[in-house]
Amino acid sequence: MILGVPKEIKNNENRVGMTPSGVAEVVKHGHSVYVQTGAGVHSGFSDEAYVAAGACILPSAQEVYAAAEMIVKVKEPISDEYRLIREGQVVFTYFHFAADRELTEAMIRQGGICIAYETVELADRSLPLLIPMSEVAGRMSVQEGARFLEKPQGGKGKLLGGVPGVSPARVLILGGGIVGYNAAKVAAGMGAEVTIADVNLSRLRYLDDVLPKNVRTLYSSEQHIRQELPSVDLVIGSVLIPGDKTPRLITRDMLGLMQAGTVLVDVAIDQGGCFETSHPTTHENPVYVVDGIVHYAVANIPGAVPYTSTVALTNATLPYVLALADKGWQKACRDNAALARGVNMVQGKVVYKAVADVFGLPYEPVDW
Repeated sequence: MILGVPKEIKNNENRVGMTPSGVAEVVKHGHSVYVQTGAGVHSGFSDEAYVAAGACILPSAQEVYAAAEMIVKVKEPISDEYRLIREGQVVFTYFHFAADRELTEAMIRQGGICIAYETVELADRSLPLLIPMSEVAGRMSVQEGARFLEKPQGGKGKLLGGVPGVSPARVLILGGGIVGYNAAKVAAGMGAEVTIADVNLSRLRYLDDVLPKNVRTLYSSEQHIRQELPSVDLVIGSVLIPGDKTPRLITRDMLGLMQAGTVLVDVAIDQGGCFETSHPTTHENPVYVVDGIVHYAVANIPGAVPYTSTVALTNATLPYVLALADKGWQKACRDNAALARGVNMVQGKVVYKAVADVFGLPYEPVDW
């Protein structure tokens, strides 16, 4: 099979779909890899490193898409890339369709095979291709939240961990999954007073056992969240429903419960966001203020640490990339139920129910 790795063109997206070591493994399996020139430079991987791994360098995205039977990338295609995708071509990437009608309709028109990293799901309901980026995003959410709590950045002017004689900041984390767990670890490690909320009591028991003593758990309900908001300094939204739109846990009227300069970090913005007042931002312009509350809603948080993110992502995706290349997408999905759950569209048909339901589109399941 011929694989293509184009350069990412989303605002300040510095990751790349595959490392040179990943390329070398694909080539060892007898496949060809075409990489767009400069695709890996911002992640620390030169064109020469890809050539040494066995890749062929092409000068433009158009040539990479035209040559490849399967595209491996990081972020969902944006408008300039839509027309490059052809019928029957496999595109393996993060799509987050439920948050983007334009993208959904464009991919239906183009007729590709859209396999979404974020809906590849194991039997235990874990999301192996979302986990590495969730780990990065969870840790960075606290790092960024702490930065925007600084007064020059619009925040309250609080140091997350405080100092002797001065109380630490209070952090509320909504969602106890991979993002929430990693956020809690970092916030607790920095000395903050942390509350992590979830609706899954078994998960809360686990978190209570493994997290430090400056982290307390809370059953997530609207009433409990409202009670917490007047005294929090940083709120991290990390709720995820695989393939579906994120529920809104903080509404516009709830902003009035918080003190001016409180920071909201919406890690769930890729799936629509869990704050009513969220809209996607970029690393270039990461924050905006609504009713005195600072909102950070960068849609590709891990793109700020591209070396770490790219290596972690390739580590996770490579076995699936090899299966797709070795067997073709249909046999690979028949042989691997987790990968089959990643298939969202097949030649213009929506085959993932949550996406169909969000937009009122026909749902046409694949008969594996």
